[in-house]
Amino acid sequence: MKHLLNIETLEASQINEILARAAEMKQTRGPHQERPLAGECWALMFSKSSTRTRLSFEVGIRELGGQPVFLAANDIQLGRGEPIRDTARVMGRMVDGAVIRTYAQGDVEEFAAMSGIRTINALTDEEHPCQILSDLFTIVEKRGSLDGLTVAFIGDGDCNVARSWIWAAAKLGFTLRIAAPSRFQPPADLVARAGGNIHVTTDVLAASNGADVLYTDVWISMGKEDEAAFRTAQFSGYQINQAAVSAAGGSPLVMHCLPAYRGKEITDETFEANAQTIFDQAENRLHTQKAVLTLLEA
Repeated sequence: MKHLLNIETLEASQINEILARAAEMKQTRGPHQERPLAGECWALMFSKSSTRTRLSFEVGIRELGGQPVFLAANDIQLGRGEPIRDTARVMGRMVDGAVIRTYAQGDVEEFAAMSGIRTINALTDEEHPCQILSDLFTIVEKRGSLDGLTVAFIGDGDCNVARSWIWAAAKLGFTLRIAAPSRFQPPADLVARAGGNIHVTTDVLAASNGADVLYTDVWISMGKEDEAAFRTAQFSGYQINQAAVSAAGGSPLVMHCLPAYRGKEITDETFEANAQTIFDQAENRLHTQKAVLTLLEA
């Protein structure tokens, strides 16, 4: 594959190849003998703030022998209104690849088409493919397989993370349950188009019942800050807490893509009880993204 733009357009075989390579990257970190990005320069173009995504890509590119160049949107002409296609055509002549974290999915896709260089979607309002690939790797690492998996996503069912989970479930055949307030559920046509075993409900405990994974994200995504009071009221009760864990039964994996706001989408007690999984999940961003970087074809 030339680019990683979303989960929607990936084949199941490509996802599985990424997960297998991520395991190799994690096992061999440190004594890497090969530097597949040696002599390459990669641009990181970020219009949204970031901790894990920026750090994991900068470290990963360096560990693979390349050099990252970080470009905040307000520091380049893109922030002053230059069309993405013009930025893309300049950068395509100067760098070997680009990692883009921005708002519109169309901007990443247009950049990939116009630049001619390998392009990675590091988050848009539509999808967050790097996060979900890392999450899938974490589940395989801890559970051994995705076979028979049931994931319960609790919170904003129409956010970028939830949408990528929908496509992952459809591609790989596991069960996904989304518990969200009615006005924050994924569009019915999206669920229908994805196919697969996907269920949407307003009932947190019903979604959690027997689930192997309990997953949540922030209630207020970047760019939605002006809706904070409304969203907080709407999402009250859409939380991973002891009741949800008990409904799952057994020992479910409790996951959070971070940053976490304790007392909102997850209780502090539940977060700390599952901190090992959550921070393994964060670390795995590095290994999975290194896998992607090595698999993209120039």
